Amino acid sequence: MKIIRNLTAVILLMASSVLAAQDVLDDYLEMAAENNPELMYRFNEYMAALERIPQVKALPDPKLVFAFFISPVETRMGPQQFRISASQFFPWFGTLEAKENVAIESAKEKYELFMETKSSLYRDIKNVYYNIYFNSKSIEITRESISLLESMQKTVNVKAEAGMVPVTDEYLLELEINDMENQLAELRDSYIKLETEFIQLVNSDSIYAVNIPVVLWDTEPGPDRQSALDSVLAGNHSLLALEFKVAALDHQREVAELEGRPGFNISLDYIAVGRGETGLAGKDAFVFPSVGISIPLYRNKYRAMVKESAYMEAGSRYNTSNRINALEILFEKAWRDYADADRRIKLNISQSELAGKYLEILESEYSTAGNDFEELLRMERRLLKYSLELEKARADRHSAIAIIEYLMGK
Repeated sequence: MKIIRNLTAVILLMASSVLAAQDVLDDYLEMAAENNPELMYRFNEYMAALERIPQVKALPDPKLVFAFFISPVETRMGPQQFRISASQFFPWFGTLEAKENVAIESAKEKYELFMETKSSLYRDIKNVYYNIYFNSKSIEITRESISLLESMQKTVNVKAEAGMVPVTDEYLLELEINDMENQLAELRDSYIKLETEFIQLVNSDSIYAVNIPVVLWDTEPGPDRQSALDSVLAGNHSLLALEFKVAALDHQREVAELEGRPGFNISLDYIAVGRGETGLAGKDAFVFPSVGISIPLYRNKYRAMVKESAYMEAGSRYNTSNRINALEILFEKAWRDYADADRRIKLNISQSELAGKYLEILESEYSTAGNDFEELLRMERRLLKYSLELEKARADRHSAIAIIEYLMGK
């Protein structure tokens, strides 16, 4: 009963550690989103695009003209002293709405580029985090293996002094320990490099050491391959940005067509009239309204504008198709990596259990008969290899999922 309670406590402790690690990674991602300069650049670019919308949908500023007659123009009502004109230009119906639609779709494109940068940043941070996890576990496993070999060394030394085993066993064991200590030093150097890279990605002065879980948590990229691929094609930010760009160019072509049509100018004149020769005050005159039309005579310019927009739209559609193909290739590779890592996890768990059992038998035989020391060391190396490959497969599985989630736009 006590054993069951202890086992339950260990499981609960590991579960709470995994949940805490997930929260820690989420905190790192949030920190990076707040501090990353490229992300801030993309965000400000999007905010600037939003400010473009009220500019393009507004009418041109009205014109106010004041004219003073140095030599008053004599009329029957009296001399004209000065003239004030106010005019407003109106483009063809629907032109301002079309320009507004261009600005809206362009702002949407900028937003998707901002989100693409964010997803890319999250993917990079996750990949480095999982590499740090694998490096940390490699250090832990290698250190444990050295400790086991050092404890074995005491037994071998006693047996060699008693003449129960050959002296060469001592040398073989010492060589093995030296190799593993060198490997441990290399792993520690790699850890420092990865940790520095991670801190630079998060871009925060508050991180002094990266928190790593006891074991990586379980997560899935989607219910099945096709559902995951559908999510990629529906949610990828770079693909959505291209779609909004195509929509903006479609409205730009509409703007070019509408700008090739007449515009209207409505003006209001006020003329101040002074006293005439009779001494009576003149009567001021209003001329309302006067209407003008701008005639787009140079048709080649407007036809070129329409063709330019059409070519750019067609090019963007081809670019969208090319992006879809590239996304499908990236997804297939990431999905294969995920499936391969999943398979390797199961394989190395099984291999570690079998190698552990075989190693126990060899250790027992060596303790009693002193035979097969080289086989014992070989199996110790194999067990270390399976343990490292298990953690590598776990890290690779999460890295593949991180890429799939990036392609999905998460």
